[in-house]
Amino acid sequence: MPDIPENERFASLRLENQLCFPLYAASREIIRLYRPHLDALDLTYTQYITMMVLWEEQEISVKQLGKRLYLDSGTLTPLLKSLEAKGCVTRARCKDDERVVLVRLTEQGKALQEKTLAVPAEMRACVRLSPEEAAVLYKLLYKLLAENQEMT
Repeated sequence: MPDIPENERFASLRLENQLCFPLYAASREIIRLYRPHLDALDLTYTQYITMMVLWEEQEISVKQLGKRLYLDSGTLTPLLKSLEAKGCVTRARCKDDERVVLVRLTEQGKALQEKTLAVPAEMRACVRLSPEEAAVLYKLLYKLLAENQEMT
């Protein structure tokens, strides 16, 4: 085996050569930009995306919610408990199958939707991508998520 210069041998371990790093850093930065908007609504980012699914579905099983958000039950349980304590959702066992826990949007949770209407526009102003760039990034990220879901 030929001798490989050390700087080439370890090139794959450089931070600049990691796809995961800019994804991680960009995710943290986006969530940081959301924080002031969501703090005013007493929501964390994860609570916000959970509410987005509930505004769309009104009622969903914890298992389906986890699939939609790419979250496990260990993350969802305290999150839903917190949203329930705030009066935004209720949790109850399904009457047909008690193994299934359903999450339902409350009237207070529905009212919160109106208060969050400005958040997407405020975020678009913070994230300086053209609509075309945002569409390409969106498509690529969901492609990555879909391909990784197939492997698990």
